[in-house]
Parts: sequence; C-alpha cells; structure tokens
Amino acid sequence: MPKYTVTGGAGFIGSTIAKSLLSRGDQVTVIDDLSSGYASNLEQIPDAEVIEASVLDAGAVEKAVAGSDTVFHLAASVGNKRSIDDPISDASTNLLGTINVLEAARSGGVRKIVVSSSAGIFGELKTLPIDESHQLEPDSPYGVSKLAAEKISLAYSKLYDIEAIALRYFNVYGPNQRFDAYGNVIPIFVFKLLNGEPITIFGDGEQTRDFVSVHDVVQANLAASQSIGVSGAFNIASGTRISINRLVAMLDELIPLDCEIKSGDPRPGDVRDSLGDISKARELLGFNPQVALEDGLTEYVAWAQGEVKGT
Repeated sequence: MPKYTVTGGAGFIGSTIAKSLLSRGDQVTVIDDLSSGYASNLEQIPDAEVIEASVLDAGAVEKAVAGSDTVFHLAASVGNKRSIDDPISDASTNLLGTINVLEAARSGGVRKIVVSSSAGIFGELKTLPIDESHQLEPDSPYGVSKLAAEKISLAYSKLYDIEAIALRYFNVYGPNQRFDAYGNVIPIFVFKLLNGEPITIFGDGEQTRDFVSVHDVVQANLAASQSIGVSGAFNIASGTRISINRLVAMLDELIPLDCEIKSGDPRPGDVRDSLGDISKARELLGFNPQVALEDGLTEYVAWAQGEVKGT
C-alpha cells in the first residue's frame, strides 16, 4: 500500500488532499501543530495517522516522513499581513520548516516532494497572464519566505535523488477554509456576510484575483505526485480573473443579506492584479481545472452556512 505524508494536514488544502488519498485506499500520515489548522478537519480523515507537532521539530518530521513514497508539504505560515506582523515566525516556519522536511525526505529515501508555493513570490505583476518565467519580486516577507522554500526544494532535487515540484497557488478557496483575518478574501467576506457583519473593500475594488477551487488544487497535487522524472515550478490557478467588486456582487446573489460595505485604503503587500498562465501545468502535469467560480462559490457558501449554524 502506498504511503504518503501530508505536512499541514489539518489545514483546508492538506486535509482535502489527505481525504482524497485515503479514499483511494492509500496510507496517510499527517503532521500538524494545529497553529492554523483545525482539529475538526482531522475528524474528517479518521484513518490517517496524526502526529501533532510542528515542522520545526526535526524528530517529529523524520517520524512522519519515514517510509513515505511522496511528501505533500503544505505546512506554512500563510498570509502577507501575518508575515508583516511577525516576519521571524514566518521565515522560521516557511524556510527552516521546509529544510527539516527536505532533510527527512532525503535521509528517508522519499521519491517525490510536492511543495505548496504561492503566487505571492511574483510580487506586482508586469504582464498578464503570467507564466513561470515572470520575474520574482515578492512584496512581503511571506512572498520572500515562500520563494526561499521553493528554491531550496528545487536545489535538493538537483543535489539528491529526489524529485521536487513546487506548485505556485493563486487564490485558493473551498470547503474547510474557515474565517481568518490573515487569509483569503472569500472566507473573510462569506463569514462576515453570514454573520451580518460589515465587509471592507480595500482600494477601489477593481483589483483582480485568480480564484482556484481547492478541488482543482488537489487534482494538481495528485498529478504532481504521479509524475515521473519531473521537477520544477508550476502555476496552479483557474486561468481566469474577476474583480473584488464583481466577487461581492456574486456573493450578494448567494447570500441575500443587507450588510454594510466599507471602503479602506489599499493594503501594503497586496498586488493589483493576478492571473495565472497554467499552460505548463497542463502540458507536463495534465492539470485541467474543472470548477467554475460560480459553482465553487455556491458549494463554499453552503458549507459555510452549515458552519455558522453549527451543523
């Protein structure tokens, strides 16, 4: 039976990957310190072995990785604002934690490591859409630490007998993604709207984002793990974009609540526009996003309504 390790497996992406692996009959070990993940996500994957520890604990990481064919590395300190507030913690988790995972994978004979990177490594976009060759000028400590984690993972693939794939996520959303002021705009807006609280649009609202469903992100991770002889960095996005103002209009159709919409100044570290070129992932990984934003938002709002009602 194949064995996989998922770091950050209590997070919404990690737990969804673990659930998909278990549904195939695979053996899964999750390591997560629950600093940003949720125990309720782990309840959905009762057949997984769970190690409650940080990726900064080298011994725990080595135990989690032992015997695995592939490691999905998702454990991270996430978000521009969080990294600005606490850059030392951000760098420690995202870089030193990644090195611990890489060392455990190297010594444990792991064949493949799939690293969750971020479109935050690009900084302000010079062209749209952007492919993987776009210049890398991150605008926040988070973007810098994710870039460093990506680069050292790819360096290990050149130095040692291990294949490394870095998946550069754009704006991921979907079930199990809870409200977090540091996180994605979709859960922030949805949970505030459902609770009758005002939402804030920073800037003029015409900034654009490429939103990609967690289901498509899982597809990308599984495809990356099954690739043979492939290392490198890949954009994982929907290949479409909408403005924040349009997002609010779409949510208004799903959540018919009369809530105040406030305006705020543009936030430091936020890019103006985002749109990923996914042709490389299509060609080399067989990545093909399936979930339209309208469908994904409908699913997410229904899930969030259950969370708010406590069902």
